[in-house]
Amino acid sequence: MQSQGITVLGSTGSIGESTLNVLAHHPDRFNVVALCAHANVTRLAEQCHQFGARFAAISDDTKAKDLQSALNGLGCKSEVLAGDSAAGTAACLDETDTVMAAIVGAAGLEPTLRAVQSGKRLLLANKESMVIAGELFRAAAGEHNSTIIPVDSEHNALFQVLPPDLEAGLESAGVEKLVLTASGGPFLHTPSKDLHHVTPEQACNHPNWNMGKKISIDSATLMNKGLEVIEASWLFDARPDQIDVIIHPQSIVHSMVAYQDGSVLAQLGMPDMRTPIANALAWPDRIEAGVERLDLTAMHGLEFYPPDAERFPGLALAYQALETGGSAPVVLNAANEIAVAAFLGHRIGFLQIPSVVSSALNTCATGNIETLDDVLDYDRVAREVAQKIVTSLGD
Repeated sequence: MQSQGITVLGSTGSIGESTLNVLAHHPDRFNVVALCAHANVTRLAEQCHQFGARFAAISDDTKAKDLQSALNGLGCKSEVLAGDSAAGTAACLDETDTVMAAIVGAAGLEPTLRAVQSGKRLLLANKESMVIAGELFRAAAGEHNSTIIPVDSEHNALFQVLPPDLEAGLESAGVEKLVLTASGGPFLHTPSKDLHHVTPEQACNHPNWNMGKKISIDSATLMNKGLEVIEASWLFDARPDQIDVIIHPQSIVHSMVAYQDGSVLAQLGMPDMRTPIANALAWPDRIEAGVERLDLTAMHGLEFYPPDAERFPGLALAYQALETGGSAPVVLNAANEIAVAAFLGHRIGFLQIPSVVSSALNTCATGNIETLDDVLDYDRVAREVAQKIVTSLGD
């Protein structure tokens, strides 16, 4: 079997680390071409040394000399790419067959889109890219014959249990509903009156998953599930009314597909991102991922609840943005990133995060998305508006 060339965008983050963990199990099957990070020089150099990456890309160009020194100190001969274009360059390298897109937030948009435009096989862990530029990604994938495989555990679960051919649409394939599961985060059973005093440290303490700070906060507000609803609509060409969300605290059932004949197919597994990563890396094959095996006999019960709209207003805001279309999902995502950063910086309270997003959606005009520049313009304006809203809440 010919070795598959892999580039990992966001290699020092949680998804990047998990990806490299899976790759380490299969040195003969995968060849690491390039690793990309924002500013974590020490860890990036260590990763490049361990996996023999030909290129080390760092988006913070002030760290280029430090990275070169760190590589030299390890005796690693990786070529340094630095600056705003480094990740995009790494995504388009001729030696690369597959790109893992794991840069968090809107920052991952441009290099992820460049990977698709280069005809690479894209493993999409950066949900924000599809949320804010889904139409552009679908068009680029069709034009450049690029395959997009979702890595988010929920979307990868849907990918595994949906029919392989959806060109004629979900209804023609007998699909009635896509059902995304949500753990409910650390505050699922916390009285609403106590949420006013939630700290960032408490919000980041997810009961099942080991994730970065931003996505942990999104899980606590359920905004991550709202973003996933929008992502699912683009990935699987689904209308808002064809996508449901249910709370499943154990995070064992990762998502389900309800069919018109009454069947419900689900993908189950331990809450470990290495499983969907391995599935995406090897598809259509299956490979060892190094994960603990699921033992259903050890489970005391699997619970499912409808989401509480009052407790999780972010979910309704996401459906609103999806229904509105155009630039609304861009505003939703940008405002949420600003609000989460403000909460992590102790500038606003936990319950004010959806308030910032709602105010931004009501303030920003909605327009069409036709180019990447459109996305970036709406994103910039939405961030400016959200920053003003955050400032006003602190006055």
